[in-house]
Amino acid sequence: MKIFPTKELKFKLLDSQTDTLNRLNRRTEKSENLTSQHTDKSFRGIINGNEFKIISSAIGKGAFCVMTGAIESENGNVKVEIQKIFRILLSLFLCFPIFGLIAMILTKAQEFSPILILVMIGQILVIRYGFIGLAFKFLSRESLNRLRDVLDLEWIKN
Repeated sequence: MKIFPTKELKFKLLDSQTDTLNRLNRRTEKSENLTSQHTDKSFRGIINGNEFKIISSAIGKGAFCVMTGAIESENGNVKVEIQKIFRILLSLFLCFPIFGLIAMILTKAQEFSPILILVMIGQILVIRYGFIGLAFKFLSRESLNRLRDVLDLEWIKN
């Protein structure tokens, strides 16, 4: 089980590589730190040659997913993952059930029940799949749709 989901996709360019890179450069605000800020561009990030590392410029939800990829002559690839600061915060969030169980054992050791271990595991699974998984699914889809619209590309089915 991977703690944090990732998504890797391949795409086919509908225009030439230079047109696609020019379009990406025009629609990306150059920024070393991948944070959300008000901008008229679609993305914020870094573009080096044919490689990019960008986030969606949507305030509040755009910085959750980082898209890293490369644009080759006729196709390309993109990897979407949760940004590092969000992985740290979500790791702390995943530890709350463990901290709660430890606190319960230390304060009320005589009332401890083994069923609490199952409850803790259930809470961790709900946080991972119900919260992190669904948030990643919807926010990555939104970022990838924005990338598709800006770059005018077509996804390749695996």
